[in-house]
Amino acid sequence: MLRAVAQLAALGLVLLFAAWLLLNLGDNMRQSRLSFGFGFLNSTAGFDIGETLFAYSATDTYLRAFLVGLANTLLVSLLGIILATILGVITGVARLSKNWLVNKIAAGYVELMRNTPLLVQLVLIYAVMIQLPSVANSIALPGSIFLNQRGLSMPRPVTEPGFGIWLAVVLVAVGVALAAHIVAGRREDAGRSPGRLRLAGLLMVVLAAIGGGIVVGGPIGLDVPEQQRFNFVGGLTISPELTALLFGLVIYTAAFIGEVVRGGIQAVRRGQIEAASSIGLTDMQTLRMIVFPQALRIIVPPLTSQYLNLAKNSSLAIAVGFADLFSVSRTMANQTGNPISVIVLVMATYLVISLVTSLLMNIYNRRVQVLER
Repeated sequence: MLRAVAQLAALGLVLLFAAWLLLNLGDNMRQSRLSFGFGFLNSTAGFDIGETLFAYSATDTYLRAFLVGLANTLLVSLLGIILATILGVITGVARLSKNWLVNKIAAGYVELMRNTPLLVQLVLIYAVMIQLPSVANSIALPGSIFLNQRGLSMPRPVTEPGFGIWLAVVLVAVGVALAAHIVAGRREDAGRSPGRLRLAGLLMVVLAAIGGGIVVGGPIGLDVPEQQRFNFVGGLTISPELTALLFGLVIYTAAFIGEVVRGGIQAVRRGQIEAASSIGLTDMQTLRMIVFPQALRIIVPPLTSQYLNLAKNSSLAIAVGFADLFSVSRTMANQTGNPISVIVLVMATYLVISLVTSLLMNIYNRRVQVLER
């Protein structure tokens, strides 16, 4: 009984403190002649955004401008999570390498990234980006990729007329492969080998993708950038701002992911590795089939935190001039005179992004835990 009364008293104090903050905020807003509301979202924005994923002009509403910033934030977050995960896994495995040079290079990279502020790294990377050669002297990378002051130019995939037919064939093959996987799982539960059935399903998808592409004459093509006098024509060009932001977020977050992966791998019992070695598995086979599946149950929870940090750290895009959610919202707050409303909207949006990311990762984490049992 006493414990319940203490909890109710603590809750009451928290609610009183929250009410005092709200009343104080209301008084200060009235004294500063600030209003709270979201009616301004339907007004004309009146400012341009340099980089957008869909059509936008200064005559559009603040709501559309906000959505442009949100789309840019989601783009950076999604690409950053994918690339940082790949680099982080490589870094984590390299930290455990028996090769002295590989081990020390990975360790030095991790220590450098983790012990310097991300903001400083972003400013430095952007300063390097704007000092790159001009378009005429672009740095040519493999795969028709070019790097210069105007950003990163690369081939852009484009759909051909037969893309729809090819996609339908592949989707049917994937459906059959999933059915084969389910049947294989039931056979495995019954004590029978499901290997051939799963292999047949996988081969069906591969053959459908290759064979369908041959029949329709190539469903996907590449629009390769061509160098002109002042810029590249065709392909996909990523601005220096987006390139610097994405590169900075990836190399920074990958260092933390690398340590998460290293810790997860080292948490697997040594006997598991020795047993795999005793039956003739190579180091790579042991890592792929024995160690990594068991390490996932330890890796996934802290990995979720790193994904959330990457999404929130994308708000530092303002340091390199990229129009993300926070940057666009800052302009909106200055123009509309509704800073509190804009801040609440931005916080709510980041909260939704974080909750959705956590939900997806928790679902995957439960799946991994089930597989472990």
